[in-house]
Amino acid sequence: MATDQISVLFVCLGNICRSTMAEGIFRSTVSKPPYQALVSKVDSCGTGAYHTGSSPDSRTMSTLEDNGITDYDHAARKIHVSDFKNFDYIFAMDRDNLQDLQRLHQRSGGNAKVMLFGEFAGRKRAEEVDDPYYGARDGFEIAYEQCMRFSKNFLEATFPDVKP
Repeated sequence: MATDQISVLFVCLGNICRSTMAEGIFRSTVSKPPYQALVSKVDSCGTGAYHTGSSPDSRTMSTLEDNGITDYDHAARKIHVSDFKNFDYIFAMDRDNLQDLQRLHQRSGGNAKVMLFGEFAGRKRAEEVDDPYYGARDGFEIAYEQCMRFSKNFLEATFPDVKP
């Protein structure tokens, strides 16, 4: 069965915690069968430029590494209007960033599907991924669990004929 490849962009405020967590998890998941031929591009960015050029937060990196994702590398960047043309899916980590993305999307002319990543929570209500930046390590572990679950659910919904 031939399936068109998709591209996915994850977005939070500063692009060093939540969106990088989601990108690292998703990138790791789709690098293996059965998804590796189905996803063409994965990236993350922020709605703000606070950390442009910075590496992900050390707690993001250690959480990924504790869960076997040891090859993730990223430099923070701010969303660009071209992203709405270059990606099929743009996932916000929370409703505030979703609103910012929706405003930009209206001006972009792009066809990306812009939505809350937590729409794939697998529950009746969509979930937000709370920003763990000012909290303790457990916030990063919660974000990891959410992003892992959302990724799995998104892939299953997007590719229902593909069995992991």
